[in-house]
Amino acid sequence: MSAGLLLNTTICFAIAIISLTFAAVITKNKPLWNDKTKPSLRALIALWTLVAITYFFTALRMMAAYTNNTELDLSVYYVAAIPFAFISVPLVYTLTYILTGNKQASTSVGLAFSILGLAYLMLLFGQGAMEPRVSYWSSLITINSDIAINIYLMGLFVLPTAMILGILALIFLRKVSKKQLYHTTLLLVSISFVIDFMLIDMITNIDVMQLVARTFVLIGTVLAYLSYFPPLTLQERLGIEEKRYETYNEIDETDPEVDVNA
Repeated sequence: MSAGLLLNTTICFAIAIISLTFAAVITKNKPLWNDKTKPSLRALIALWTLVAITYFFTALRMMAAYTNNTELDLSVYYVAAIPFAFISVPLVYTLTYILTGNKQASTSVGLAFSILGLAYLMLLFGQGAMEPRVSYWSSLITINSDIAINIYLMGLFVLPTAMILGILALIFLRKVSKKQLYHTTLLLVSISFVIDFMLIDMITNIDVMQLVARTFVLIGTVLAYLSYFPPLTLQERLGIEEKRYETYNEIDETDPEVDVNA
């Protein structure tokens, strides 16, 4: 088959590896953890783990397409749809916690988006998807439910993106240090890259556009890692060097509405 499919497979595996590595590093990096940051960090770990699982199975799909195994391609698509459907849950939990500092409110919003994820899966498995259309660059699958696409559009794009923009506006309206601005802004931008281009990846029927979308998802995962663990040269250039990586508690420990411990 084509070198384009091999490139697509490589990009998907790279997304999975970087996302899982980022989740593992956050888990093991003790300086990031305290009572205030634990809820958002655990949600972030879940978010990047779901991204990793989704693109691991997507990579297997591309390998199945490369070997002309259409049946396996479609079967793995359904498997990948399960973690894909729930990516918005830890995402909105994190964003709600940043905005409110309230674990109960964050959990309630997360549960609401879990219901959206279940609805998406029920429509997907109930109405099914068309057989894969394999091209030089990719394997494209179209689901038979427009309602499922609209649910996912609202659940992963419209509401979370609006929340991200709101948090960014709040940060820029306040006087924060360069370190806080770098960490928080780059993390939110990276998450926005990932969710926006995952949506394009899911709904597009143009193979090149899908490949470009996955490339930007890969860029987003790298930016997310750099938001927490910038190289020393970058720290020095931006004036954010420090002996250890700290979380974003310095804005206002007494005001949870402006906490940016993401």
